[in-house]
Amino acid sequence: MKEGEKWMKNNAASCMVVATLISAVMFTSAFTVPGGIDEKTGSPIFLRSNAFLVFVIANSLSLFSSSTSVLVFLGVLTSHYAEKDFLQSLPAKSILGLFTLFFSIVTMMVAFGSAIFITLQERLAWVSIPVIILSTVPIAFFTLLQFPLLIEMLVSTYCCRIFDIPQTKLK
Repeated sequence: MKEGEKWMKNNAASCMVVATLISAVMFTSAFTVPGGIDEKTGSPIFLRSNAFLVFVIANSLSLFSSSTSVLVFLGVLTSHYAEKDFLQSLPAKSILGLFTLFFSIVTMMVAFGSAIFITLQERLAWVSIPVIILSTVPIAFFTLLQFPLLIEMLVSTYCCRIFDIPQTKLK
């Protein structure tokens, strides 16, 4: 149980750092929009662009999901780590935290890709395509490194319970 507590705290702390960084970047980029602000109106220059709409939605979703991830992992760190918590509560929180962190990374990269497209669409539109394709690399790495853990927790937390037979029926 002590090893499980140590592993859970280390994993939650690491994921919380990543989610906090994403939250900070997404919050900042919400106010420093691609293309800048029109000084006369105070509105974003590319306000009517579809790519700007994609940027705003993806940025917002990334901010909300990374903030959720921070709070969920904070819940993991402040848990009592009782034996019963390892069966349902801690795995459920970790699953939710990893899912929201993954979603925030995906939406962050969508916001990044749309910002690059907005910035380069006039002069170097061809550059945005390879940059957008390369933005899938962090998503792929996170998926390769964390997805097996997520699947293992899902299976051990939820799927195995379907086949549990009460001890009274075994006797």
